[in-house]
Amino acid sequence: MSRPATFVPPPGTRAYRLATARGEFAVIEAGSPEKGTALLLPGFTGSKEDFISLHEPLAAAGYRTVAADGRGQYESPGPTDDETPYAQAELAQDVLAQIDALTDALTGGPQERVHLVGHSFGGQVARAAVLLDPSRFRSLTLMSSGPAEISPSQQQRVKLLRDALAVMDMGQVWEAIQALEPPEDAEGDLDAGLDAQDDLKRRWLGNSPAQLIAAGRQLCEEPDRVAELAAVGLPVHVLSGERDDTWPVPLLDDMAVRLDAHRTIVGGAEHSPNSDRPRETAEALGAFWDRVG
Repeated sequence: MSRPATFVPPPGTRAYRLATARGEFAVIEAGSPEKGTALLLPGFTGSKEDFISLHEPLAAAGYRTVAADGRGQYESPGPTDDETPYAQAELAQDVLAQIDALTDALTGGPQERVHLVGHSFGGQVARAAVLLDPSRFRSLTLMSSGPAEISPSQQQRVKLLRDALAVMDMGQVWEAIQALEPPEDAEGDLDAGLDAQDDLKRRWLGNSPAQLIAAGRQLCEEPDRVAELAAVGLPVHVLSGERDDTWPVPLLDDMAVRLDAHRTIVGGAEHSPNSDRPRETAEALGAFWDRVG
C-alpha cells in the first residue's frame, strides 16, 4: 500500500471534482500549462495523493499537473458491487474523458495533447488509453509498471485480498491487513503518526470493493502489449526505483529496450519513487517532458 507524505493538498494546488462526459473524478491540480499539461494516474489501492509531492517542483518547471482518482478509487464515485464499469477499456475511456475536460477549458476543444503518467496499475490503464487513441498524448511515462502481469509473489497477495473481499466488508479487510503487516511496516506507520494511519484507513474505506477486485484481476491477467505500444511511436519513459518486487527491475529494463524508451532508475526508491524520492522523480519527469517538447 502506497504511503503519500500527506493527504493535505500543499500550497499552490487545488483539489476539486473534475466534471467529464463520463462522470466526476476527484483531482488535485497545480501549475499552469506554460510547457504543457500532465495527467497522473495512481496505482492499485493508491490515490491521487500518491503524487502530492510532485506538483510543486513540476509547477516550478512550467508544467500543469493533474492527479486523478480513477472510477471507484478513494474520492471518485463508482459502483460497489458491479465490476463492469472497471473493465480496462472502460477505465481507458475515462482517461480520454478526463483529458477532454481538462483541455476544453484551455483550447475551446479537445486539441491539446497531454503527457500521461501511470504508476503501477495506473500504467496499465495509461497504456490502454494510449492504444485506444494515441493522438491525444505527447508522451507516456510508465512508472513502476511492467509489460504484463505482476510477479507471482504479488499475484498471491492480490488473490488473498480478492478472497477476503468476497467474504468481508472493507473495514474487516482493513483490520486483517493491519494484523498481517510485517513489523518494519508497522513501525513505519507509527513513525508517520496516528493521523497518517487514519488517512490511510479513510482512503481504504473510500475504495469500491468491485473496483479493487476488478483491478486485482487485471494485474494478474494483463497480457504483454509492449509490441502494440512500440508500434504507436509515442515517446515513452520507463521510470522505476532501484528495487521492485511487483515487476523486477531487469524486466522493466528489458521493456524499455523493446520500447526504445527513455529509462530512469531513481536511486533509493522502491515501487513508489513518486513517494520515496519525489524530488528526483519530478526532475526526471520534467527533463523527459522538456526533451519531448
